[in-house]
Amino acid sequence: VYLETYGCQMNVNDTEIAWAILQRNGYSRTKEVDEADVILLVTCSVREKAEQAVWNRLQHLKALKARRQRAGSALRIGILGCMAERLKEEILHREKLVDVQAANVLLSLEETYADILPVQTSAGGTTAFVSIMRGCDNMCSYCIVPFTRGRERSRPIASILQEVRMLSDQGVKEVTLLGQNVNSFRDTSEVQFQPAAAPALSRGFSTVYKAKAGGLRFAHLLDQVSRIDPEMRIRFTSPHPKDFPDEASVLQLIQERHNICKQLHLPAQSGSTRVLEAMRRGYTREAYLELVQHVRESIPGVSLSSDFITGFCGETEDDHQQTVALLREVRYNVGFLFAYSMRQKTRAHHRLQDDVPPETKRRRLQELIAVFREEAARANEAMVGQSQLVLVEGPSRRSASELCGRNDGNIKVIFPDTEAAAGGGAPARARPGDYVLVKVTSASSQTLRGDLLCRTTLSRSTLAH
Repeated sequence: VYLETYGCQMNVNDTEIAWAILQRNGYSRTKEVDEADVILLVTCSVREKAEQAVWNRLQHLKALKARRQRAGSALRIGILGCMAERLKEEILHREKLVDVQAANVLLSLEETYADILPVQTSAGGTTAFVSIMRGCDNMCSYCIVPFTRGRERSRPIASILQEVRMLSDQGVKEVTLLGQNVNSFRDTSEVQFQPAAAPALSRGFSTVYKAKAGGLRFAHLLDQVSRIDPEMRIRFTSPHPKDFPDEASVLQLIQERHNICKQLHLPAQSGSTRVLEAMRRGYTREAYLELVQHVRESIPGVSLSSDFITGFCGETEDDHQQTVALLREVRYNVGFLFAYSMRQKTRAHHRLQDDVPPETKRRRLQELIAVFREEAARANEAMVGQSQLVLVEGPSRRSASELCGRNDGNIKVIFPDTEAAAGGGAPARARPGDYVLVKVTSASSQTLRGDLLCRTTLSRSTLAH
């Protein structure tokens, strides 16, 4: 079997689950498409561009399949994931491009694949992604996720801890907990621990669904995961801003635990209250900025990332300028910016007009990207002269004489591949999975560069700091 993944980290995790099931059933895996008996594409539907890439790939594979048939050997092509769910009939009948399709037709309220431990495939084996929940209940008007991944359901904490322990035993040094909305996690499998009250929302935030009572919450999971291995970094994505109330123990845990990264993804989507209301995000510009201030006060030195959609239905030039101003005010370290593309089945598709011209979307997107990069460069330049703890991932893509890794804030750091001592020991070269201290000498909007000071450990560097 040959597996090819498109889209988000959730799809990467789904690929690993699919491979675990196939492996159980006697399949071997190839990295060469020409060797495969079965080719499976794990697909994404969030944006039109992602779907178009899959259609183009299917045309290429159709030609490969025809060549195989002429040579007398069979090839099966299958499609999994969000696109399989969104375009069930079209995929099966359009030019007969697909033999096998796995769509979650019932959009289950229970299935979490908790009984299947994914086979990890990340490069170098230093980092891994662990899916803690599936689906989403937020029903933002632009978003197709509730219609392709179903309603929100959480894995039992016990199965998540089992997976993280397994990864720790394998030498993985960084785990990212994955979900469409991780901080509304709610494990109801351990009935005896269910509290009665529903959780509070962040001040100034609302939700389209009634907050659910009962179950073990994300703070409990984060606490348990962070205790497994003091040398393993813990990250999580993607949270929803509404689920960080003032008394949030999640923020306290990030501040207190040395191995929970001081980094938060706070998806804003727009800087205009009017557009946020049309998107059904459940907050105003002012409430979002108040939350950012609260987070920065709670976690000094926190690194912030965000998502933005430009050109949403009815967005005016003034709305756009408010988003530009938000980017300047918050000064994110990492950003994911996209032009809006209307998706079928969403609330926006039924109720709103995609009325911003494509050329206007492109111009606004370029403006947002330019402002983001300018501000991110300023944020990163503040780290010049500082020592950063970096988890080594491997050689730099551009130079064999340099190594690449990420700091606590999830920013890429590049430094020379030279020998360095560790705790008074003999000098040696750093390897993937090692922690090193790097003194930052220069910065751009995307990358930090620096000099290698020493090899260290996560616990030792925290104590020294």
